[in-house]
Amino acid sequence: MPAAAKHATAYRVQVLDRAFTILNALAENGAELGLAELSSRVRLHKSTVHRLLMTLEQYRCVEKNSPAAKYRLGWKLFELGMQAVARRDLFQLAPPVVEWLMAETGETAHLGILREGEVISVVNAESQQTVRTPSTVGKRTPAHCTSLGKAILAFLSRQQMAEFVRNNRLSRYTRNTITRPSLLDSELRRIRESGYALDNEELEEGLRCVGAPVLDHTGQVVAAIGIAGPGFRVNQNRLPALAALVMNAAARLSGSLGYQRDKGS
Repeated sequence: MPAAAKHATAYRVQVLDRAFTILNALAENGAELGLAELSSRVRLHKSTVHRLLMTLEQYRCVEKNSPAAKYRLGWKLFELGMQAVARRDLFQLAPPVVEWLMAETGETAHLGILREGEVISVVNAESQQTVRTPSTVGKRTPAHCTSLGKAILAFLSRQQMAEFVRNNRLSRYTRNTITRPSLLDSELRRIRESGYALDNEELEEGLRCVGAPVLDHTGQVVAAIGIAGPGFRVNQNRLPALAALVMNAAARLSGSLGYQRDKGS
């Protein structure tokens, strides 16, 4: 590795180390600390601590009591902690719900999360049918043309959705793939109204999937649950019943995470 790259890496690690040292000092103290006292506790120059505090404050990891000019831990840390707890609970609670969905529909059921514009399959239950969709934990698929992906995208904030469109190409995989942002926006609006998403052979010819969002106690979408199967079984005649079962599974899992419809919507 070039010397400049090594120096840059070391600098980034040092900055993170110092930032977490400051956060730990505020956490251990249990009260507000002024710049001079905090600088003394972490054994760093006041100008260095001040620069780090400004960045931490920008990301709401610390808050400043302006009249007293003292700092305390910010609400962003609480939000991140709650999200981490919710996600851990999600992985603990999801398997039996995914198994139930597979048994009720007869199709492969799975749970996915959104990462860098793609859906990562994290929990699966494979169908017992002779012709079935294989179950693959860890598989990554594009979000814009899958039922799980669209179910998550439909419930992102406007800012998050704008960022997704800006950073991800809406690549075509079949003749049914949505490749225009305006059409995707209309599709996501339909999903919000109906409560479920459909992959109508948009990623792979002959494959149809139904998905619904999983929401946490704050009403934020954290995952999606759904089924995948051959088009001749996941057809228009079965779609209403299958969609109802998928939404039932999503509601059960969301409820287990503390989501309440009247408060979260």
